[in-house]
Parts: sequence; C-alpha cells; structure tokens
Amino acid sequence: QVQLVESGGGLVQPGGSLRLSCEVSGRIFGFVTMGWYRQVPGNQRELVAVINSSGVTVYGDSVKGRFAISRDNAKIAVHLQMNSLKPEDTAVYSCYGSLRKYAGRPSGDYWGQGTQVTVSS
Repeated sequence: QVQLVESGGGLVQPGGSLRLSCEVSGRIFGFVTMGWYRQVPGNQRELVAVINSSGVTVYGDSVKGRFAISRDNAKIAVHLQMNSLKPEDTAVYSCYGSLRKYAGRPSGDYWGQGTQVTVSS
C-alpha cells in the first residue's frame, strides 16, 4: 500500500524556521509531482509549494522568498524548509503526491494525513 508519511511541524515563534518532510512509503515507479498544501479551518486548501520530477518548482504567492522545497534523490521524498514564519502561516500542512505506481500507467493522487504548524509567540 502506498502512503505519504509526513514529519516535522509543531509550534514556532514568529520569525522562526521549521522543516517538513514527506516520504513515500511503499513501492512505486516514480513521481510526477510532490509538494505541500495547507488549510485553515473555514478556508480553502492553498498551494504552498510543489516540485516535479524534473525539479521545476511552483510556490504560492504568500510563501515566495521564505519557503524552499527540495527533493531527496536517495529516496522518494520532498522537504519543505520554512523560514521567516509568520502567524498567518499557521495551518494544517498536507503532503501531496501525483505518483505513478507502474511504468506506463497513469499516475494517481495521494495525500498525507496532515501536520499542524503553529506560529505564535
């Protein structure tokens, strides 16, 4: 069974940093896109950052210049380095993956269970 396993998150003061990681558990052929979205209760899910298999990245406007997404070439995983955190970054962050289980087959969408990030003094 393929799963996205998240780690990181927690409580940090404004201006601080956190690092989120997301690793694929289970056997897959490869990934098309992986990244992070976030959601605050009552609001729509928002793009944070994604990266594709070629290393092309896309960031949400609110995190540009502060967050950086990267791939782990040793395993199928992505990391999100979050710097200069603000209270408005507080949300549940969920890992997303468009993963291809088998060569030549279409990819499928997978989501992690979400991890809470709270920015507060």
